[in-house]
Amino acid sequence: MVSSINLIVEFVFHLACMLFLVRFLLQASQADRFNPISQVVVKGTDPLCKPLRQILRPFGNLDFASIFVAWLLAVGSIFAVVAITTGQLAAPVLTVLWMGLVKMLLVLTQFYKYTLFIVIIASFLVQGTVHPALQLLQQLLEPLLGPIRRVMPSFGPLDLSPMVLILVIFLVENIISQLIPRMI
Repeated sequence: MVSSINLIVEFVFHLACMLFLVRFLLQASQADRFNPISQVVVKGTDPLCKPLRQILRPFGNLDFASIFVAWLLAVGSIFAVVAITTGQLAAPVLTVLWMGLVKMLLVLTQFYKYTLFIVIIASFLVQGTVHPALQLLQQLLEPLLGPIRRVMPSFGPLDLSPMVLILVIFLVENIISQLIPRMI
């Protein structure tokens, strides 16, 4: 029973953390603000981000309020899982804060991994059509794919940059997951 509750709690916190990370990425990548999905994300995150933005001011395209809320959700997830598993709220605070950062970075790499898979599969299935969701996902990936495309040689119509990016994402995810301490 405890593992089922842990799974549900982790899932809810994971989705909420991803929502605020997507809010950060939308602004950082200068994605289309008028895309209906962008508007849903912004309206869904505004109640927490707007007041925090008075304290944590944006710097250029970087919205620190969104990142801060995502990190707090990752930390909250860890505290919730520890409380459910052990029945106590006691956990080494610095370790939990560090693990919250690591967990937030893992959520970010997972988001990019899933986004890349969706865009790759959609490019084979629905060629030549424009869907707001796919358009937004491509805009979120472009800051990562663009530099790879500029460095890689051209293979005609075949774009290998997504394969290079997925390899980099897996490597980064492996490095980040090794940063998780074994204390909790």
